[in-house]
Amino acid sequence: MGEAPAYSKYVAEFVGTFLLVFTVGCNVSKGSSVWAGTSIACVLMVSIYALGGISGANFNPAVSLALALSKQLPWVTAGIYMVVQIIAGICAGLSYLALYGDSFNLAPVGDYGVMQAGMAELLYTFMLCFVVLNVACSTKSGNCPNQFYGLAIGFVIVAGAYGAGNISGGCFNPAVAFGIDVSSAHKGFGFSFVYLLFEFVGAALASGLHRVVRPQEYGLSIAPMASSLTSEFLGTFFLVLTVGLNVVHKSPAGAFSIAASLMCMIYALGNVSGAHFNPAVTVAIFLAGRGKCGEIAKVGMYIGVQTLGGIMAGVCYAGLTGKAFALGPGAKAVWGQVAYAEFMFTFVLCFVVLSVATTKTPSKDMFGLAIGSCVTVGGCAIGAVSGGSLNPAVSWGIDVADLISGGSFLNCITYSAFEFSGAAVAALVFYATHPSEYRKDYV
Repeated sequence: MGEAPAYSKYVAEFVGTFLLVFTVGCNVSKGSSVWAGTSIACVLMVSIYALGGISGANFNPAVSLALALSKQLPWVTAGIYMVVQIIAGICAGLSYLALYGDSFNLAPVGDYGVMQAGMAELLYTFMLCFVVLNVACSTKSGNCPNQFYGLAIGFVIVAGAYGAGNISGGCFNPAVAFGIDVSSAHKGFGFSFVYLLFEFVGAALASGLHRVVRPQEYGLSIAPMASSLTSEFLGTFFLVLTVGLNVVHKSPAGAFSIAASLMCMIYALGNVSGAHFNPAVTVAIFLAGRGKCGEIAKVGMYIGVQTLGGIMAGVCYAGLTGKAFALGPGAKAVWGQVAYAEFMFTFVLCFVVLSVATTKTPSKDMFGLAIGSCVTVGGCAIGAVSGGSLNPAVSWGIDVADLISGGSFLNCITYSAFEFSGAAVAALVFYATHPSEYRKDYV
């Protein structure tokens, strides 16, 4: 089967972008506030699976820019794609305006300013483009082909929409921004150009850091440990950033959004560093003698960079929102309940990681969904008891952010003790349930 003709690619980009922006407009105009982000993520996911084989399923000028900068898309093709995508976004904006007889304005949300909205757009456009490059374009480093690419890319929107959407509206895409801005021009116009600038910067940064985590894609020579540590920092940073933004804004789907951020970055970086993004997971893997994390020095470096990523993310969300929150028992919980809750669901997370990602025949495509879903499980089950941290890097990020904002500190140490205990027991149970993994005659 040959390559699709040029006109087919342009039609595919128009259709996919139109469906995305039209779904955005319908959800914001009349959709469910709880499910809007998921609906938008799902239309992106299904469109990627439907049209990825035709055009590459960019549906976003920032993605096309990142691909061109990364030598994955010719500049002429990228330029045509961008024009087609912007036109499709505007047509979709006018379509939902015609459907509902009204539209909504593009602007920072509430009391947030242009810089705060711009930074929110930059960060999650970076995440979107970075995931695209890692799951759809990383053939030389062994992450492609795969069957999870559409899920990983689409669910970046779940990660960003429920937290960052409360700052900027959650476009992460110039075609979305222009579609909204043009359809609401009677209420004010111009923020689409500002959003485009920040989104393009995010795309350029994604291309740059893709070179660091996967230098073999570009014929570069970078120490594998440098790539691994960068991977662990980025994955932990976006996990904790998503935690903070969801909690600060009292998101109706916080656990799901946080789980999506973990899943997407696991799919993006799993075969770079192992995608632990959690000191407890690193300890569990070490204690169980699994993977490539068998050296104590490497364990220490992983834990250090994960903790740094969590702290930097805490500083970031506190700076973006001007808000933080305390780490500690819920309103009707006591420390004994917190201890058992954090222990139990950190155990679940670590045990699933060991079982689906470190065995001799690991899950090929479902590992990221399985591990990420542990956060949905724990966050919903014990969020009211302990907050559902399940990760010392999350605990430290939250506590440091609260300290900077004038709150208390040190609960992160207690939480970490509970979480590391859960990791240790997970390693023991893995030994008991997977004896064949340790047999020398195992085939």
